[in-house]
Amino acid sequence: MRVILWYMDQFAYHPSVKTLDFADVVSDGNSFDNAVVAFIHAEAKDENNFSKVTTKLVKNLKWLAKKWECTQIVLHSFAHLSESKSNPDLVQEIFDNVQNRLTEVGYTVDQTPFGYFLDVQISAPGQSLARVYKEF
Repeated sequence: MRVILWYMDQFAYHPSVKTLDFADVVSDGNSFDNAVVAFIHAEAKDENNFSKVTTKLVKNLKWLAKKWECTQIVLHSFAHLSESKSNPDLVQEIFDNVQNRLTEVGYTVDQTPFGYFLDVQISAPGQSLARVYKEF
């Protein structure tokens, strides 16, 4: 798994192009203030390491949210960080698992529409901990 974690003063999106035939039809966007936004790329090797990658993802999200003193987390599928790609069903399972685990401990967690390219607006501070890359 490869992840770019961003702390953002504001993150907004609107669905633009549907890329997966089986994805739900979504037309509404959303916006978030004071949030950690995770651009997540699940790789084929993650299919055999579900527990490990979800646990590491949860720990990294909690760590960055704590650094920025925020409780809002947004999960975004970003399959552009490696040529190796996981099965889309597994990606959705990872997202749902991570969302449930974080919600249980007090975070507000949202997912961007799965299977879409999005129009995005980003406002992020120019500090080193505002952008963190992890690979596990």
